[in-house]
Parts: sequence; C-alpha cells; structure tokens
Amino acid sequence: MNKSIIRYILCQVMRIEGALMLLPLIVAVLYGDPEWVDFAIVSGGLIILGWLGTISKPKNNTIYLKEGCVATSLSWIIMSLFGCLPFYMSGAIPRFTDALFETVSGFTTTGASILFDIESLSHSLLFWRSFTHWIGGMGVLVFLLAVVPMSGGSNINLMRAESPGPSVGKVLPKIKNTAQILYLVYLGLTLIEVILLMFGGMSIFDSLTLSFGTAGTGGFGIKNDSFMSYTPYVQWVAGIFMLLFGINFNFYCFMLLRQFRKAFTLEEVRKYLLIIAAATAIIFVNILSMYENAFKALTHAFFQVTSIMTTTGFASADFDTWPTVCKLTLVILMMIGACAGSTGGGIKVSRFIVLFKSIRKELSSYIHPKIVRKINMDGRPVEHEVVRSINVFFISFFAVMVGSTFLVSLDNFDLTTSFTAVVATLDNIGPGLAKVGPTCNYALFSPFSKYVLILDMIAGRLELFPLLILFHPRLYAEAFRKKNK
Repeated sequence: MNKSIIRYILCQVMRIEGALMLLPLIVAVLYGDPEWVDFAIVSGGLIILGWLGTISKPKNNTIYLKEGCVATSLSWIIMSLFGCLPFYMSGAIPRFTDALFETVSGFTTTGASILFDIESLSHSLLFWRSFTHWIGGMGVLVFLLAVVPMSGGSNINLMRAESPGPSVGKVLPKIKNTAQILYLVYLGLTLIEVILLMFGGMSIFDSLTLSFGTAGTGGFGIKNDSFMSYTPYVQWVAGIFMLLFGINFNFYCFMLLRQFRKAFTLEEVRKYLLIIAAATAIIFVNILSMYENAFKALTHAFFQVTSIMTTTGFASADFDTWPTVCKLTLVILMMIGACAGSTGGGIKVSRFIVLFKSIRKELSSYIHPKIVRKINMDGRPVEHEVVRSINVFFISFFAVMVGSTFLVSLDNFDLTTSFTAVVATLDNIGPGLAKVGPTCNYALFSPFSKYVLILDMIAGRLELFPLLILFHPRLYAEAFRKKNK
C-alpha cells in the first residue's frame, strides 16, 4: 500500500478543512460570538498540521482503488473528529460522543440530530453545522481534486471511492476538469437558491444556511420545527431544489457542454422524476382530507417526497401522523434514494433499475432458456462487472442494515424506532419514525448505539465498501508483512 500518498491526502484534507473553518470564524466575528476563539484554534491547528504534513511530497503518486478507499474513509473520519471540536470546546454540545454524532451527521449529509433546542446555538455554530452539509454534499476529495494540483492519472480512484453511485467516470478528459465542472454546477445551483429564498423575505444568513442544507441534501435547519413554520413559497423553492440536487450531476454537465441528447437520454433521471410524481400523487390523495385545502396538501406531499427521496430530511409536517400508506411510501423512498452522482444518499435509482432488469432477464431465461439478452441502460449494455457489484452492494447493504438494527435494538426501544433509525442513518436521511420521527431526535440512544449509527452514516455516505475495507484483516496483514521485510 502506498502509505505516503495516503498521508499526503489526509494532510491536504486537514488544510482544506482548516481553511473552510475560517468562514464560520468570520461569521462569529461579525455576530460577536465568543466561539470565534474555538474556531480560530481549530482552524489554525488544522492549517499548521496539514502544512507540516505536505511539505514532503510522496515520490509515488499512484492511487489504486485500495488506497483511494482507505484515504477516503480516513479523510471523513479525521474531518469529523476535528470538525466536532468547536461544538465540544464551546460547551454547546458538552458530550464528545454527541458532538461527533452531530458533526458526522453534518458531513455525511444525514441530518440526524441530538439537539433539542437548535435555535439556542450561536450564529457561527449554526453556520458551521449547516456548512458541513455543503462540504460533504459534493465531497471533500472531489473539492481536493478540483483545487489542489495532483499529478498522476489514477486520481479518479479517489472520486470513485467518494462519489455516490454504482459507477463514476470522467465527463471531461482530465479528472481535475471534471471535478471543477461538478463544483461549478454545485456552487451555481446553491447561489440561485440563496437568491430565490431572499426574494421570499429571508435574511442572507437564513438563506445561506438553508441552501447549504438543501444543496448537500442534508436536512439541518436553523429552527426547532425544521420547515414547518416557513411559508409555502419557501417550502416550494426548497422542495424544487431538493429535487434538482437529487438529479445525477452528469445531466447538468452534459447540458453545460451542450450535449443535450446525452442529457435527456439518462434513464435514471427519467425514472427518478417518475417516482417522485407517483409518490407525490399517492400521498396527496391520502392526506387531502387532513388539510384545509388542496394546495396545502400538495405542498406537504411534494415537499416530503422530495425531502425523503433525496435523503435531505427536512420536514414541513409531522408525517408520522399521516396514514400508514403514506408512511410506507416514504420508507420505500428512503430505501430507493436519489440518483447516482448526485448529492443524495440511499441505494440509488440506477441500482434499482439494473436490479429489476436483471430480474426480468432471469425470468426470460426460464421461459426461453436459449435466449441471449443483455441489460441495457442509456442505450448501452451494462457490463457484467457492474451488475455483479450492484448485486454485492445489495447483499452488503441489507447485511449491514440487519446487523446494525440488532445492535441498536439492545437499547430496548420499539422495532419501528430501532429499524427506521438505522435506515435513516444508513441511507443518510435523518428523520425516521416513532421515537426518531420528524419532531424527535437521536439523543435517547446510548453512546454505544450512537457509535453504531455514526459508522452507519459514514458507511452510507461512502457506499459501504470504502469504510468496510478498514475492517478487512488482509489490509493489515499486508501492511504487517511489508513492515517486517
């Protein structure tokens, strides 16, 4: 294993996190928050440590998928450990486990919280809490590839290890240019949402923090009731942008490059929009009698469908009080998730498309044993290696889900609470049902269960395998053998 390149990447990530932490430091100074001292200490320490670690550059810049997975997992763990320090040092979250849970939930864009009174936080802590969503939405290593000169043609393995979805490729010939155009789209959509929210009468601070949560499809709000007290205009703007950020970003890249045919032939995007429309219609019909008019029912139905399917986790209503068919629909959307290559979590629409096509192919082979049929997507055959990896992902996902539910159930809460807590964290959604519903939080769990859910959040954001590889014995056996040579 190329340890020098992993060390170099981790130190670069520390420098980037330290630099990004200057923004909440500025907010603290502007609003006169005493937390500016905590942000200054952590930011300065990260920049210095990162600079010291990058003075000597690695001789070998090759990054295989193994190094990419290890570097990615460790980067997210290190980011979370340092990122939680302002919450802990300021005393806003006095327990380190809770501070780490909140920060991991932010970076992984989960939105699960342990806080009861969010509005009591200072402006700078609220800003940092929401900003972690924006950082984690596109991925810190994608940002690293976009801004830091890194030689070598194997850098795509970093993007593959961090970007959600069954496959990641280059939109442009150079991976650096691909990362730059992705962040250009990300930043552009965020700024448009900020402006539209300000047109709705919101302050610049509120617009920024809510846009960070929407863009990263994270779900951290700045009010205790999430989105319930906002106007229908704000809810529709946020709902539409949650939908937009849940679309495969290759769609926007192709549009910018004027490759319109490629953009509109993306099957995943079409199915994603169809699922949202169908789910909205089902919920709208079933909650129509619960609200004073059809517009309000449609607003809540659309907002919650986009919020849950894109794994954002904002709540405009207490959907735990809705009819069972509505709650079941939302749980199904939790599992499906957004598009591959978006900021959303979940299993991803593209995986389900391939899965159902695989089932149809298998059934056809029973009827016509000699038939030869390939699975096609976007007009191209899906390689057997991709189908195999998707099948393995499904098996691994449900194995982790069952194992985590068993461990969390040791707290002896009801099955709905334990199961949906795991699903909501593993799919990076945030709110579940029952005691972790939209009006509740995760503070009730024991420290052990919180660490299980922390690992679930990171595993879900990194698509399982980059984190699971850290628990593989052969990884350490190989390193031990090389050390003793």
